[in-house]
Amino acid sequence: MFIAMNRFKVAKQSTYDFEQIWLNRESNLHELDGFIEFHMLRGPEHEDHVLYASHTVWRSKADFEAWTKSDQFRASHARANTSERKPTYLGHPQFEGFEVFQHIANTQPIAAE
Repeated sequence: MFIAMNRFKVAKQSTYDFEQIWLNRESNLHELDGFIEFHMLRGPEHEDHVLYASHTVWRSKADFEAWTKSDQFRASHARANTSERKPTYLGHPQFEGFEVFQHIANTQPIAAE
């Protein structure tokens, strides 16, 4: 398993716009071999920004790398930062990739709160 993460420092006044961009964007991840799941995470608030991270789980690093070379990748990233949209984050996203060497899953049903 391989986990790909991008961290975004989003300007405090732009968090709503940033979240709307992600909530309304078209995703084709489900079309790709090896894609398992995606999460967009909202993290701690700092003086000038809120930390966000995208978290994508893949069957293998090779599956992730195939995604980065796919038409779906180019299409989704072409719309990510267009000139008609004001920038919402500070600097460039920071990529981190991790190969999973241990995985423990909960096999018990999780009760709703």
